[in-house]
Amino acid sequence: MKMRKLSDLPNLDGKRVVIRCDLNVPLDGTRITDDGRIVASVPTIKYLVDQGAKVVVISHLGRPEGAPDAKYSLEPAAKRLGELLGQPVFFASDTVGSEAKGAVKALARGGVVVLENLRFNAAETSKDASEREAFAAKLAEFGDFFISDGFGVVHRKQASVFELAKALPSACGLLIEKELDVLTRLTSTPERPYAVVLGGSKVSDKLGVIDHLLPTVNKLLVGGGMVFTFLAAQGYKVGSSLLEVDQIETCKEYLSRAEALGVEVILPTDIVVASKFGADAEVAVTAASEIESSPFGSTGLGLDIGPESAARFAAEVAAAKTVFWNGPMGVFEIDKFAGGTRAVAKALTEVNGLSVVGGGDSAAAVRILGFEDNQFGHISTGGGASLEFLEGKNLPGLDVLN
Repeated sequence: MKMRKLSDLPNLDGKRVVIRCDLNVPLDGTRITDDGRIVASVPTIKYLVDQGAKVVVISHLGRPEGAPDAKYSLEPAAKRLGELLGQPVFFASDTVGSEAKGAVKALARGGVVVLENLRFNAAETSKDASEREAFAAKLAEFGDFFISDGFGVVHRKQASVFELAKALPSACGLLIEKELDVLTRLTSTPERPYAVVLGGSKVSDKLGVIDHLLPTVNKLLVGGGMVFTFLAAQGYKVGSSLLEVDQIETCKEYLSRAEALGVEVILPTDIVVASKFGADAEVAVTAASEIESSPFGSTGLGLDIGPESAARFAAEVAAAKTVFWNGPMGVFEIDKFAGGTRAVAKALTEVNGLSVVGGGDSAAAVRILGFEDNQFGHISTGGGASLEFLEGKNLPGLDVLN
Protein backbone atom coordinates (compact mmCIF):
# COMPACT_ATOMS: atom_id res chain seq x y z
CA MET A 1 0.00 0.00 0.00
CA LYS A 2 1.64 3.25 -1.17
CA MET A 3 0.47 6.02 1.10
CA ARG A 4 1.36 9.68 1.32
CA LYS A 5 3.66 10.16 4.31
CA LEU A 6 4.88 13.13 6.35
CA SER A 7 8.10 13.12 4.34
CA ASP A 8 6.08 13.68 1.14
CA LEU A 9 4.76 17.05 2.38
CA PRO A 10 6.48 20.37 1.59
CA ASN A 11 8.11 22.57 4.26
CA LEU A 12 5.58 23.01 7.09
CA ASP A 13 7.29 25.97 8.79
CA GLY A 14 4.57 28.46 9.75
CA LYS A 15 1.86 26.30 8.15
CA ARG A 16 -1.33 25.28 9.97
CA VAL A 17 -1.58 21.50 10.24
CA VAL A 18 -4.75 19.74 11.41
CA ILE A 19 -3.88 16.33 12.88
CA ARG A 20 -6.49 13.64 13.57
CA CYS A 21 -5.26 11.79 16.64
CA ASP A 22 -6.93 9.10 18.70
CA LEU A 23 -7.02 10.55 22.23
CA ASN A 24 -9.92 8.27 23.16
CA VAL A 25 -8.58 7.33 26.59
CA PRO A 26 -10.46 5.73 29.50
CA LEU A 27 -11.43 8.22 32.22
CA ASP A 28 -12.39 7.85 35.86
CA GLY A 29 -14.12 11.22 36.25
CA THR A 30 -11.40 13.51 34.90
CA ARG A 31 -8.54 11.14 35.77
CA ILE A 32 -6.99 9.28 32.82
CA THR A 33 -6.59 5.59 33.74
CA ASP A 34 -4.50 4.63 30.67
CA ASP A 35 -2.69 7.31 28.64
CA GLY A 36 -1.29 4.88 26.06
CA ARG A 37 -3.06 6.46 23.10
CA ILE A 38 -1.92 9.97 24.05
CA VAL A 39 1.67 8.74 24.41
CA ALA A 40 1.39 7.10 20.97
CA SER A 41 0.28 10.39 19.37
CA VAL A 42 3.27 12.39 20.69
CA PRO A 43 5.96 11.53 18.06
CA THR A 44 3.99 12.96 15.11
CA ILE A 45 2.88 16.06 17.03
CA LYS A 46 6.47 16.62 18.17
CA TYR A 47 7.69 16.24 14.58
CA LEU A 48 5.23 18.95 13.47
CA VAL A 49 6.20 21.24 16.37
CA ASP A 50 9.89 20.84 15.51
CA GLN A 51 9.08 21.76 11.89
CA GLY A 52 7.60 25.04 13.11
CA ALA A 53 4.03 24.11 12.18
CA LYS A 54 0.96 25.50 13.95
CA VAL A 55 -0.65 22.29 15.19
CA VAL A 56 -4.42 21.80 15.53
CA VAL A 57 -5.20 18.48 17.24
CA ILE A 58 -8.64 16.91 16.73
CA SER A 59 -10.00 13.72 18.25
CA HIS A 60 -13.07 12.01 19.67
CA LEU A 61 -13.55 10.53 23.13
CA GLY A 62 -16.20 7.96 24.02
CA ARG A 63 -19.63 7.88 22.44
CA PRO A 64 -21.50 11.09 23.20
CA GLU A 65 -24.81 11.34 21.38
CA GLY A 66 -23.75 14.04 18.89
CA ALA A 67 -24.08 16.80 21.49
CA PRO A 68 -21.79 18.30 24.17
CA ASP A 69 -21.49 16.14 27.28
CA ALA A 70 -19.02 17.20 29.99
CA LYS A 71 -18.02 13.66 30.92
CA TYR A 72 -16.61 13.14 27.40
CA SER A 73 -14.58 16.36 27.29
CA LEU A 74 -11.07 16.15 25.84
CA GLU A 75 -9.76 18.67 28.38
CA PRO A 76 -7.98 16.03 30.55
CA ALA A 77 -6.37 14.58 27.40
CA ALA A 78 -5.19 18.06 26.32
CA LYS A 79 -3.63 18.62 29.74
CA ARG A 80 -1.81 15.27 29.61
CA LEU A 81 -0.61 15.98 26.06
CA GLY A 82 0.95 19.23 27.28
CA GLU A 83 2.80 17.34 30.03
CA LEU A 84 4.12 14.77 27.55
CA LEU A 85 5.18 17.42 25.02
CA GLY A 86 6.72 19.60 27.73
CA GLN A 87 5.02 22.72 26.39
CA PRO A 88 1.73 24.59 26.87
CA VAL A 89 -1.20 23.07 24.96
CA PHE A 90 -4.24 25.30 24.61
CA PHE A 91 -7.69 23.70 24.85
CA ALA A 92 -10.66 25.09 22.91
CA SER A 93 -14.01 24.30 24.51
CA ASP A 94 -15.76 23.91 21.15
CA THR A 95 -14.84 22.19 17.88
CA VAL A 96 -15.68 24.57 15.03
CA GLY A 97 -17.17 27.49 17.03
CA SER A 98 -15.81 30.90 17.99
CA GLU A 99 -13.41 29.62 20.66
CA ALA A 100 -11.83 27.11 18.26
CA LYS A 101 -11.52 29.80 15.57
CA GLY A 102 -9.89 32.22 18.01
CA ALA A 103 -7.49 29.59 19.36
CA VAL A 104 -6.36 28.52 15.90
CA LYS A 105 -5.91 32.13 14.81
CA ALA A 106 -3.75 32.84 17.88
CA LEU A 107 -1.40 29.88 17.30
CA ALA A 108 2.30 30.72 17.01
CA ARG A 109 4.89 28.62 15.16
CA GLY A 110 5.35 25.36 17.08
CA GLY A 111 2.16 26.00 19.08
CA VAL A 112 -0.45 23.33 19.79
CA VAL A 113 -4.20 23.54 20.37
CA VAL A 114 -6.60 20.68 21.10
CA LEU A 115 -10.19 21.23 19.93
CA GLU A 116 -13.13 19.79 21.88
CA ASN A 117 -14.52 16.31 21.14
CA LEU A 118 -15.42 15.87 17.45
CA ARG A 119 -18.40 13.69 18.37
CA PHE A 120 -20.10 16.59 20.13
CA ASN A 121 -21.11 17.30 16.50
CA ALA A 122 -23.58 14.77 15.08
CA ALA A 123 -22.19 15.34 11.57
CA GLU A 124 -18.85 13.69 12.51
CA THR A 125 -20.42 10.21 12.52
CA SER A 126 -23.43 10.92 10.27
CA LYS A 127 -24.46 8.25 7.76
CA ASP A 128 -25.17 11.12 5.33
CA ALA A 129 -22.02 11.89 3.31
CA SER A 130 -23.11 15.47 2.59
CA GLU A 131 -23.43 16.19 6.34
CA ARG A 132 -19.95 14.77 6.94
CA GLU A 133 -18.55 16.82 4.03
CA ALA A 134 -20.03 20.03 5.43
CA PHE A 135 -18.47 19.36 8.85
CA ALA A 136 -15.12 18.41 7.28
CA ALA A 137 -15.18 21.69 5.31
CA LYS A 138 -15.45 23.63 8.59
CA LEU A 139 -12.53 21.68 10.07
CA ALA A 140 -10.53 22.22 6.86
CA GLU A 141 -10.72 26.00 7.40
CA PHE A 142 -8.28 25.51 10.31
CA GLY A 143 -5.48 24.02 8.24
CA ASP A 144 -3.22 24.18 5.21
CA PHE A 145 -2.50 20.45 5.56
CA PHE A 146 -4.12 17.41 7.18
CA ILE A 147 -2.32 14.54 8.95
CA SER A 148 -4.24 11.35 9.72
CA ASP A 149 -2.69 9.64 12.75
CA GLY A 150 -5.65 8.15 14.66
CA PHE A 151 -5.17 4.50 13.75
CA GLY A 152 -8.03 3.45 16.03
CA VAL A 153 -10.57 5.12 13.71
CA VAL A 154 -9.24 4.45 10.18
CA HIS A 155 -11.83 1.70 9.71
CA ARG A 156 -14.60 4.30 10.06
CA LYS A 157 -15.99 6.53 7.32
CA GLN A 158 -16.20 9.65 9.50
CA ALA A 159 -15.84 13.32 8.66
CA SER A 160 -12.47 13.83 10.39
CA VAL A 161 -11.07 10.56 9.01
CA PHE A 162 -12.35 10.33 5.45
CA GLU A 163 -13.85 13.58 4.12
CA LEU A 164 -11.24 15.84 5.78
CA ALA A 165 -8.45 13.87 4.09
CA LYS A 166 -10.03 14.84 0.76
CA ALA A 167 -10.58 18.48 1.71
CA LEU A 168 -6.90 19.27 2.42
CA PRO A 169 -3.50 18.06 1.14
CA SER A 170 -3.07 15.04 3.40
CA ALA A 171 -0.69 12.34 4.60
CA CYS A 172 -0.46 9.69 7.31
CA GLY A 173 1.44 10.32 10.53
CA LEU A 174 4.25 8.32 12.13
CA LEU A 175 1.89 6.23 14.28
CA ILE A 176 -0.15 4.98 11.32
CA GLU A 177 3.09 4.28 9.44
CA LYS A 178 4.35 2.17 12.35
CA GLU A 179 1.03 0.33 12.82
CA LEU A 180 0.90 -0.61 9.14
CA ASP A 181 4.51 -1.75 9.09
CA VAL A 182 3.87 -4.13 12.00
CA LEU A 183 0.51 -5.43 10.76
CA THR A 184 1.89 -6.00 7.27
CA ARG A 185 4.65 -8.14 8.79
CA LEU A 186 1.95 -10.23 10.49
CA THR A 187 0.12 -10.88 7.23
CA SER A 188 2.81 -11.08 4.55
CA THR A 189 6.18 -12.30 5.86
CA PRO A 190 5.91 -13.53 9.46
CA GLU A 191 8.98 -15.17 10.94
CA ARG A 192 8.12 -18.71 12.09
CA PRO A 193 6.89 -20.31 14.23
CA TYR A 194 3.94 -17.91 14.11
CA ALA A 195 1.39 -18.08 16.94
CA VAL A 196 -1.89 -16.17 17.21
CA VAL A 197 -3.57 -15.96 20.61
CA LEU A 198 -7.25 -15.00 20.56
CA GLY A 199 -9.46 -14.30 23.56
CA GLY A 200 -12.23 -11.94 24.53
CA SER A 201 -15.85 -12.77 24.95
CA LYS A 202 -17.22 -13.76 21.54
CA VAL A 203 -16.19 -16.00 18.66
CA SER A 204 -18.41 -13.87 16.39
CA ASP A 205 -16.11 -10.86 16.95
CA LYS A 206 -13.12 -12.81 15.63
CA LEU A 207 -14.60 -14.78 12.70
CA GLY A 208 -12.92 -12.65 10.00
CA VAL A 209 -9.53 -12.79 11.70
CA ILE A 210 -9.63 -16.57 12.14
CA ASP A 211 -10.73 -16.97 8.50
CA HIS A 212 -7.97 -14.76 7.15
CA LEU A 213 -5.10 -15.86 9.42
CA LEU A 214 -5.74 -19.61 9.63
CA PRO A 215 -3.80 -20.38 6.41
CA THR A 216 -0.89 -18.19 7.61
CA VAL A 217 -0.27 -19.28 11.21
CA ASN A 218 1.42 -22.32 12.74
CA LYS A 219 -0.51 -22.30 16.01
CA LEU A 220 -3.83 -20.81 17.09
CA LEU A 221 -4.35 -20.53 20.86
CA VAL A 222 -7.91 -19.82 22.02
CA GLY A 223 -8.92 -18.52 25.47
CA GLY A 224 -11.39 -16.04 26.93
CA GLY A 225 -15.15 -16.36 26.77
CA MET A 226 -14.97 -17.51 23.14
CA VAL A 227 -13.34 -20.78 24.19
CA PHE A 228 -16.61 -22.22 25.50
CA THR A 229 -18.13 -22.25 22.03
CA PHE A 230 -15.07 -24.21 20.83
CA LEU A 231 -15.43 -26.63 23.77
CA ALA A 232 -19.13 -27.05 22.94
CA ALA A 233 -18.09 -27.79 19.34
CA GLN A 234 -16.05 -30.70 20.76
CA GLY A 235 -19.14 -32.00 22.52
CA TYR A 236 -18.37 -30.76 26.05
CA LYS A 237 -20.89 -29.18 28.41
CA VAL A 238 -19.92 -25.68 29.58
CA GLY A 239 -22.34 -24.96 32.42
CA SER A 240 -23.50 -21.33 32.49
CA SER A 241 -20.37 -20.08 30.71
CA LEU A 242 -20.67 -17.68 27.79
CA LEU A 243 -21.82 -19.68 24.77
CA GLU A 244 -22.74 -18.64 21.24
CA VAL A 245 -24.91 -21.55 20.19
CA ASP A 246 -25.21 -20.17 16.65
CA GLN A 247 -21.41 -20.37 16.23
CA ILE A 248 -20.90 -24.00 17.32
CA GLU A 249 -20.98 -25.28 13.73
CA THR A 250 -18.55 -22.53 12.67
CA CYS A 251 -16.12 -23.60 15.40
CA LYS A 252 -16.40 -27.22 14.19
CA GLU A 253 -15.51 -26.03 10.68
CA TYR A 254 -12.50 -24.08 11.98
CA LEU A 255 -11.22 -27.11 13.86
CA SER A 256 -11.46 -29.35 10.78
CA ARG A 257 -9.99 -26.66 8.48
CA ALA A 258 -7.07 -26.14 10.86
CA GLU A 259 -6.39 -29.88 10.85
CA ALA A 260 -6.42 -29.95 7.04
CA LEU A 261 -4.01 -26.97 6.94
CA GLY A 262 -1.67 -28.48 9.53
CA VAL A 263 -2.39 -25.67 12.01
CA GLU A 264 -2.34 -26.68 15.65
CA VAL A 265 -5.35 -25.30 17.54
CA ILE A 266 -4.56 -25.19 21.26
CA LEU A 267 -7.56 -25.02 23.59
CA PRO A 268 -7.39 -24.90 27.40
CA THR A 269 -7.27 -28.24 29.20
CA ASP A 270 -8.43 -26.71 32.49
CA ILE A 271 -10.76 -23.85 33.41
CA VAL A 272 -11.26 -21.61 36.45
CA VAL A 273 -14.97 -22.03 37.21
CA ALA A 274 -16.84 -19.60 39.48
CA SER A 275 -20.07 -19.82 41.45
CA LYS A 276 -21.10 -16.41 40.02
CA PHE A 277 -19.66 -13.35 38.29
CA GLY A 278 -17.87 -11.18 40.85
CA ALA A 279 -14.79 -10.71 43.04
CA ASP A 280 -16.50 -12.51 45.93
CA ALA A 281 -17.35 -15.65 43.89
CA GLU A 282 -16.26 -19.10 45.04
CA VAL A 283 -13.92 -20.73 42.51
CA ALA A 284 -12.78 -24.20 41.51
CA VAL A 285 -10.38 -25.42 38.81
CA THR A 286 -11.81 -28.22 36.64
CA ALA A 287 -10.80 -30.05 33.48
CA ALA A 288 -12.12 -28.24 30.38
CA SER A 289 -14.05 -31.40 29.52
CA GLU A 290 -15.63 -31.60 33.01
CA ILE A 291 -16.86 -28.05 33.70
CA GLU A 292 -20.23 -29.25 35.02
CA SER A 293 -18.42 -31.56 37.49
CA SER A 294 -17.31 -28.53 39.52
CA PRO A 295 -19.04 -27.94 42.90
CA PHE A 296 -21.34 -25.49 41.08
CA GLY A 297 -22.68 -28.03 38.58
CA SER A 298 -24.52 -26.64 35.57
CA THR A 299 -24.64 -23.12 37.10
CA GLY A 300 -20.82 -22.81 37.14
CA LEU A 301 -19.29 -20.04 35.03
CA GLY A 302 -15.90 -20.41 33.35
CA LEU A 303 -14.10 -17.07 33.90
CA ASP A 304 -10.45 -17.84 33.07
CA ILE A 305 -8.23 -20.52 31.60
CA GLY A 306 -6.75 -22.74 34.34
CA PRO A 307 -3.16 -22.77 35.63
CA GLU A 308 -2.14 -25.83 33.56
CA SER A 309 -3.43 -24.13 30.38
CA ALA A 310 -1.83 -20.80 31.33
CA ALA A 311 1.55 -22.54 31.61
CA ARG A 312 1.08 -24.31 28.26
CA PHE A 313 -0.04 -21.12 26.51
CA ALA A 314 2.93 -19.22 27.98
CA ALA A 315 5.38 -21.88 26.76
CA GLU A 316 3.91 -21.85 23.23
CA VAL A 317 4.02 -18.04 23.08
CA ALA A 318 7.59 -17.76 24.38
CA ALA A 319 8.77 -20.34 21.82
CA ALA A 320 7.30 -18.48 18.83
CA LYS A 321 9.16 -15.98 16.63
CA THR A 322 6.02 -14.00 15.75
CA VAL A 323 3.03 -13.60 18.07
CA PHE A 324 -0.19 -11.64 17.64
CA TRP A 325 -2.43 -11.48 20.70
CA ASN A 326 -5.94 -10.05 20.77
CA GLY A 327 -8.36 -10.52 23.65
CA PRO A 328 -7.85 -11.42 27.33
CA MET A 329 -7.87 -15.03 28.54
CA GLY A 330 -10.35 -14.31 31.32
CA VAL A 331 -12.01 -11.57 33.37
CA PHE A 332 -8.62 -9.96 34.12
CA GLU A 333 -10.16 -6.99 35.96
CA ILE A 334 -10.86 -9.38 38.86
CA ASP A 335 -7.58 -10.72 40.25
CA LYS A 336 -8.70 -14.33 40.77
CA PHE A 337 -9.54 -14.52 37.04
CA ALA A 338 -6.42 -12.70 35.79
CA GLY A 339 -3.96 -15.61 35.86
CA GLY A 340 -4.32 -16.66 32.23
CA THR A 341 -4.05 -13.14 30.85
CA ARG A 342 -1.05 -12.36 33.07
CA ALA A 343 0.75 -15.55 31.96
CA VAL A 344 0.22 -14.78 28.25
CA ALA A 345 1.30 -11.15 28.69
CA LYS A 346 4.47 -12.17 30.54
CA ALA A 347 5.31 -14.75 27.86
CA LEU A 348 4.90 -12.08 25.17
CA THR A 349 7.61 -10.03 26.88
CA GLU A 350 9.97 -13.02 26.46
CA VAL A 351 9.44 -13.57 22.71
CA ASN A 352 12.69 -13.54 20.74
CA GLY A 353 11.09 -11.97 17.68
CA LEU A 354 8.01 -9.82 17.02
CA SER A 355 5.37 -9.66 19.77
CA VAL A 356 2.23 -7.66 19.01
CA VAL A 357 -0.53 -6.80 21.49
CA GLY A 358 -3.58 -6.15 19.33
CA GLY A 359 -5.11 -3.10 20.96
CA GLY A 360 -8.43 -2.79 22.77
CA ASP A 361 -8.89 -4.92 25.90
CA SER A 362 -5.50 -6.60 25.47
CA ALA A 363 -3.69 -3.25 25.58
CA ALA A 364 -5.71 -2.23 28.65
CA ALA A 365 -4.96 -5.60 30.29
CA VAL A 366 -1.16 -5.43 29.98
CA ARG A 367 -1.11 -1.96 31.54
CA ILE A 368 -3.59 -2.79 34.32
CA LEU A 369 -1.52 -5.90 35.13
CA GLY A 370 1.58 -3.74 35.54
CA PHE A 371 3.55 -4.35 32.34
CA GLU A 372 5.39 -1.53 30.53
CA ASP A 373 4.74 -0.76 26.86
CA ASN A 374 8.43 -1.15 26.00
CA GLN A 375 8.35 -4.81 27.14
CA PHE A 376 6.44 -5.67 23.94
CA GLY A 377 7.41 -5.36 20.29
CA HIS A 378 4.30 -3.31 19.57
CA ILE A 379 1.04 -2.43 21.31
CA SER A 380 -1.52 -1.48 18.70
CA THR A 381 -3.70 1.57 19.37
CA GLY A 382 -6.52 0.21 17.21
CA GLY A 383 -8.49 -2.81 18.39
CA GLY A 384 -11.18 -2.83 15.69
CA ALA A 385 -8.92 -1.29 13.03
CA SER A 386 -6.17 -3.88 13.69
CA LEU A 387 -8.64 -6.74 13.41
CA GLU A 388 -10.19 -5.40 10.20
CA PHE A 389 -6.73 -4.95 8.66
CA LEU A 390 -5.86 -8.54 9.60
CA GLU A 391 -9.18 -9.68 8.09
CA GLY A 392 -7.97 -8.24 4.78
CA LYS A 393 -10.62 -5.52 4.68
CA ASN A 394 -10.15 -2.14 3.02
CA LEU A 395 -10.03 0.63 5.61
CA PRO A 396 -11.56 3.88 4.28
CA GLY A 397 -9.32 6.12 6.39
CA LEU A 398 -6.24 4.54 4.78
CA ASP A 399 -7.59 4.15 1.23
CA VAL A 400 -8.20 7.92 1.09
CA LEU A 401 -4.48 8.56 1.75
CA ASN A 402 -3.27 6.48 -1.22
